[in-house]
Amino acid sequence: VQLVESGGGLVQPGGSLRLSCAASGFTFSGYPMSWVRQAPGKGLELVSQITASSRTTYYTDSVKGRFTISRDNAKNTLYLQMDSLKTEDTAVYYCGSDCSTGGYCEHKGQGTQVTVSS
Repeated sequence: VQLVESGGGLVQPGGSLRLSCAASGFTFSGYPMSWVRQAPGKGLELVSQITASSRTTYYTDSVKGRFTISRDNAKNTLYLQMDSLKTEDTAVYYCGSDCSTGGYCEHKGQGTQVTVSS
């Protein structure tokens, strides 16, 4: 299993970023996928999940209405569109498979840094 995140960076409050996660080494279309994050000095947090068919999505309360998770099974790619970013969204963002509600994943990428600052 290989998961490679990209798209992080520095953005001002209120700005947007789109994260991508390229998956390989497993049947991506058969698995639900997740985004988790870890802010400085804090533990892992489950941000969003999406079922294999994209029929059902989950968002933690703090990002509802601002983040949108999606996937392209033909491209083996997971996305996270992040709008109206806040300073408290600053974290390393990971995509993962087999993730618990506590944010722990059986498989996780190397992460991409998102910094929201003026």
